[in-house]
Amino acid sequence: MTPTRTQKSTFIIAGGRVIDPASGLNKVADIYVQGGKIFKIETQKLISKKKVSSSNEEIIPAWDNIVTPGLIDMHVHLREPGREDEETIVSGSEAGVAGGFTSICCMPNTQPPLDNQEAIKFVYERAKFAPGKVFCVGSVTKGQKGEELTEIGELVDAGAVAITDDGKPVSNSEVMRRALEYTKMFDIPVIDHCEDLSLSKDGIMHESFTSTVIGLKGIPALAEEIMVARNIKLAAYTGGRVHIAHLSTAGSVELVREAKKKKIKVTCEVTPHHFTLNEELIASYDTNLKMNPPLRSKKDILAIKAGLKDGTIDCIATDHAPHSIEEKDVEFELAPFGIIGLETALGLVVTELIEPGILSWSDAVAKMTVNPARILKLNLGQIKIGFPADLTIIDPKQSWTVDVSAFKSKSKNSPFGGRKLKGKVQYTIVNGKVVYSG
Repeated sequence: MTPTRTQKSTFIIAGGRVIDPASGLNKVADIYVQGGKIFKIETQKLISKKKVSSSNEEIIPAWDNIVTPGLIDMHVHLREPGREDEETIVSGSEAGVAGGFTSICCMPNTQPPLDNQEAIKFVYERAKFAPGKVFCVGSVTKGQKGEELTEIGELVDAGAVAITDDGKPVSNSEVMRRALEYTKMFDIPVIDHCEDLSLSKDGIMHESFTSTVIGLKGIPALAEEIMVARNIKLAAYTGGRVHIAHLSTAGSVELVREAKKKKIKVTCEVTPHHFTLNEELIASYDTNLKMNPPLRSKKDILAIKAGLKDGTIDCIATDHAPHSIEEKDVEFELAPFGIIGLETALGLVVTELIEPGILSWSDAVAKMTVNPARILKLNLGQIKIGFPADLTIIDPKQSWTVDVSAFKSKSKNSPFGGRKLKGKVQYTIVNGKVVYSG
């Protein structure tokens, strides 16, 4: 559907079921937008469908749709600078808004890495041309070598909303301790890719009976869990905030659950591929199923879903990791880790979590909006008067088939091609501007 509009600065989103977990709003409402911000939320005197044709006001029809705060993905790889053939800041943002994400956070493992002020400034300069908002996550260590801390204060001054060496763990516990101590001064989290490299060395899939049968070297769940446990201990000791990236095992879920009971400052995220796909699928040797952390067991998937349901897991993030067709079109052992996910995440959440009743719409939306916003201290993720009009309009009933060739992303390395999903983005609105219509 396409509204009749010239994209005025003032318009109304009419008749949608508005779900805003931050305020608890979950009812049909009209949202009035003016000058890029929300200036009225009307739940009583609603605009009727009949009024649309006779009204002089610009109206975006949202009847039978759900209106949420703009989705936020706090874990995206944009590849620029260095591998613009795989993804750019602009193309990644285009993929994001097509998937309903008004804001994305780019990881620093570019070439060169985002470990200094000028690199952070470069991202924000390029992001001026993107349809959605792009936030930068800086490196924990210089060159992401795990040895010497970056100038964290300078990164924050340049606009970094967190720090991480994602793609690599911060293996040195003393370095991780100092990072947690320094970031306390700026109230930003240290995001860690939890992997004990001595245990995972040369591994390419989950260590299990399946890995033994198909002859691929495994990465044990313990490699993740040991580092999760270490990070929790360091967070407790320093009082710093640690965020566990792409959590994937039952043991990790339980470690975070217990840490939260003790009021330790730990948060975590999980990816759609880790709650939808299991390691048995790798018997197909499809390199689009190769990622790190690897796909885990069915038992781990059940634990992740339980962690999502009980609130242990704070966020759903994509870990969107573009790779060229040539890089992935090799033997499984030689292919790089990673898949793209911005344009399938919402459909997978609706299909795999909301439709089966694992999460309510409100809980799912919270994990993709206000929760990441709060962790990163972004003044976003809410439908609130005076807030930026960053909104996602979703048809919850629309079924669609994933067509990888139609993706906005420059890369196509998705294992979900041909999969039938439910829940489709109709409009993505950023600062009061429609940047995507389905």
